[in-house]
Amino acid sequence: MNPIDLIVTVCAVLSPTTCEDTHLVFSYSGSLTQCVMAAPPYIAQWVGDHPKWTAVKWRCEYPHTNDKADAGKPTRAS
Repeated sequence: MNPIDLIVTVCAVLSPTTCEDTHLVFSYSGSLTQCVMAAPPYIAQWVGDHPKWTAVKWRCEYPHTNDKADAGKPTRAS
C-alpha cells in the first residue's frame, strides 16, 4: 500500500464558517478517485474522535516529495 494524503476540510460545529484543512495519511493501493470513494469511513472515525469538527469536503493527493519542509506540514484541527 502506498501513502496518500487525504485532505479533509473541516468546519467547527459551533462556528460553521470557521474551517481549515487537515491532512490524514491514508494507506491505499488504488487510484485517487478510488481513494476519495473509500475515504468516508476513515473521515467518520476522525470526526468521531474530534466532535467539535464536521467534515465538509475531502480530496486525495499523492504526497509532494519536492515541497519545502515547512510548506508540507500537516495542519491539525483540535
